[in-house]
Formats: sequence, C-alpha cells, structure tokens
Amino acid sequence: MDEIADRAADVAFDEPELLAKGYRAYRRYRITLTGEDGATIEQQRDVLDGGKVIAVLPVDVARDEIVLIRQFRLPAHLGNGKGDLVEIVAGRVEQGETLAASARRECREEIGLAPSALVELFSYFTTPGLTDETVTVFLAAIDAAQVPAHTRLGDEYIRTLRVPIDAALTALQAGTIHNGPAILALQWLALNRALLAGLLRG
Repeated sequence: MDEIADRAADVAFDEPELLAKGYRAYRRYRITLTGEDGATIEQQRDVLDGGKVIAVLPVDVARDEIVLIRQFRLPAHLGNGKGDLVEIVAGRVEQGETLAASARRECREEIGLAPSALVELFSYFTTPGLTDETVTVFLAAIDAAQVPAHTRLGDEYIRTLRVPIDAALTALQAGTIHNGPAILALQWLALNRALLAGLLRG
C-alpha cells in the first residue's frame, strides 16, 4: 500500500500569466503533468497568491480557558449573512519573518499580549484548488486575565472572548463556529486536551 502522505509531482510549467492584482495576485498557469505510467496531461489552472499564514490558539491552562476573537469578515457576510465571525488569532507572515515570530506578533496585536510559550502543531492548505495559502497552527500559553476586552489594529476592530474550554468545544460540536482555523484548532484541542500542560511546559 502507498504511504498515506503528500508527495512531489512530476510537473512542468512556464512563467505564469498575471490575470489581476489587488490585495493578492491572481495568476494563470499552463502545466504538463506526467503520471506514473509516463502519460502526460495538459492543464490550465488559475491560482490566487496566498502565501504563508499563522493561526494561534491561546490557552490559559491554569484557568482551563482559551481566548477566541470576534471580528467582521465581508466574504463571510456575503456567504451566509453572519459576518461577525468567531476566530482564533491569525495573520499573514511578513517578509523575512519566521512563523514563530509572526505568531507572537499577531498575539500582541490581536489579544494584547505575547505568549509565554509557543508550540507549532500542524500546517494545512486552506483551498488547494484555488490558492497556495498555507496556514500553520500554533498553541500558545497565555494569562487570560491580562487580555483586554477589545483591540484595534488599523481599520480592524477585534473583540476578545475568554471562554472555558468546555464551552468552546460545545460550540464546535454544535456547529456555531465557521472559521476554518478555529474549527481545526478546536478539533485538535478536543483530541489532545490532556497534553496541554506538558506541551506548554516545554
């Protein structure tokens, strides 16, 4: 049986064509994919440049709490009318910045404090049929009592939510959260809750 793991493909493509550029670039690729039998397939694919993103699940182990955030997302509003999303800390990795440095910066910006410990958990593609955006999820140790009720970053207004872990997992099970990074981080938490103290102790 094949190993159940992503692997490199035998693919060739020329310089992509820039279709549009706004917040992110949108490019068209013409590719030749070679299969295991040696046959080739020609494909045309349009890709939105997404780049690297981090997401952070802040946990206060002593209080058995996590910190979520709430902020408005226009695409979510257009999608289902509920654009005031419950999320976890997240943001784009800046040029020259490590993933961990980005995670610490985003915590300071979005929940008002830097974590005392940080552990990288896993990475995933958000929508691999459309974008190369890759999210790396971190677990962070924080003192929830130090988190302000809200923060403001440029044109973003963020409300922080200190919630018991049980309440967050109940919301996950009820399907009331629709933000991808938050769902995946809470699923990880449901499976690995007993490991929190040991992981964040280092």
